[in-house]
Amino acid sequence: MKNKVIFGFHAVTSRLRHEASSVEELYVDAERSDRRMQDLLKVAKAAGVRIIQADGARLDKMVGTRRHQGVVAMAAPVSLARNLDELLDAIEGAPLLLVLDGITDPHNLGACLRVADSVGAHAVIAPKDRAVGINATVQKVASGAAETVPYITVTNLARTLRQLQERDIWVVGTTDDAEESLYEPDYSGGVAFVMGSEGEGIRRLTRENCDQLVAIPMFGSVESLNISVASGICLYEARRQRIMKMRQD
Repeated sequence: MKNKVIFGFHAVTSRLRHEASSVEELYVDAERSDRRMQDLLKVAKAAGVRIIQADGARLDKMVGTRRHQGVVAMAAPVSLARNLDELLDAIEGAPLLLVLDGITDPHNLGACLRVADSVGAHAVIAPKDRAVGINATVQKVASGAAETVPYITVTNLARTLRQLQERDIWVVGTTDDAEESLYEPDYSGGVAFVMGSEGEGIRRLTRENCDQLVAIPMFGSVESLNISVASGICLYEARRQRIMKMRQD
């Protein structure tokens, strides 16, 4: 498989800590020698990674942007769950999933992966034809979460939602016009939150295949939230409920 370009301190450091053997070469800005760079080099040297000094122009060309912070790694793809069945079979306990319908902005996907990692979600699922893939920008924004959270792309999202339901996973769609508040249902069992793009929301067919629709209460003047913020609110509510249930048990 073709090596992937990973850039930025968070993304590269995460890969070194979790899958150091996959990093074949680390390119660093020869003019940068601050503490952050020294810490990264220490981790890379301990892992036996080949370190190559490079100038800014070379790094810019490798990445296609100047937002690399002077750190670029060439690494083999990591082995995460490759399909939905493999993912679900490996989950212990109640699954917590994030389904993204129509998210094409790499910054939004990266932020959603970062949120999913922080809350301990088991995966992010998206359709192949209406979604951005994992690219260098996604990896940088995700700050390492692209290496730890499985990103499962599916051919038919509606069919996938039905497969989740067959696995006793409650499919909850989020929409502004839902009558029920996010904070009313019980999320202590298996749950998959379905989030749509800003403006358009979830598609009609996707909506029809949800078990339940909920709305995030809005108390200010803005009408909607960024997709990653909304995802975080939903996922953390499910996590909060699960923590409370464990304490009660």
